[in-house]
Amino acid sequence: MGLIRWLATEIENPPVPYGWYHLIMLFLTIGLTIVFCIFNKNASDKKFRRTILICWIIFVVLELYKQITYSTNWEGINGATSTYYEWYFFPMQFCSSPFYVLPFIAFLPEGKVRDAFMSFVSTFVLFAGIAVMFYPNDVFTYQIGINIQTMVHHGMQVFLGVFIIVYNRKKYFSNIKDIIIYCLLGVAVFAGLAVIAIILNEALVKQYVNFFFISRHVPCSLPILGTIYTKAPYAIFLITYLFGFMLIAAIFTAIELLCVRLTSKKANA
Repeated sequence: MGLIRWLATEIENPPVPYGWYHLIMLFLTIGLTIVFCIFNKNASDKKFRRTILICWIIFVVLELYKQITYSTNWEGINGATSTYYEWYFFPMQFCSSPFYVLPFIAFLPEGKVRDAFMSFVSTFVLFAGIAVMFYPNDVFTYQIGINIQTMVHHGMQVFLGVFIIVYNRKKYFSNIKDIIIYCLLGVAVFAGLAVIAIILNEALVKQYVNFFFISRHVPCSLPILGTIYTKAPYAIFLITYLFGFMLIAAIFTAIELLCVRLTSKKANA
């Protein structure tokens, strides 16, 4: 607990977007992702699964740390503590989804179901990771540990998304039909998680939760979507949200296809 107490120490000047800490973590994420994918572009299924499992364990450890931190009042390094829990911090957001989907990738046998989860990570999760890594906005806090957790967590989202693309480049990125199927599989996972989020938002309405930022009881704080939430009926907001993220996934898939095609041509040149 001593380490957790120290990580909960508050600093006077928290990191800022594109400050020295953010830039170091951003370049580390980009560099490590590129190097790892270059040396593991032909990774075996066993090594791929092991990598996914290791990343999942890191996600779990970091998330447990965050939950402990957000559930505890620290009275100095050696002082007394008190605990409480706010359901608002329960890990049911876009960026928390690796916590739930990675075990399916690590343990399920080859098939469409496993491919669906890989597609979700390489589109929706990758987008969420890139969005935070390049536009951290309000993710930085006064706590040392949370600043470490948030950058490692979102950096791994980018890493996993890119690695899965590299791993699947020959299986799904060879023709348009396969890539469309791949994208639709990821959309199915996204839709399922969105339904779960809606159900939990209704079940925990008294807890003022806003999982996936689609609660009809709590204003959405996301750019653009927040404005739609306040100006339009909830049904319009929800449809815009769902189809908007599906469109982003389709765009990401198209970009991934283009990148795979370009790198394949260079490799064969």
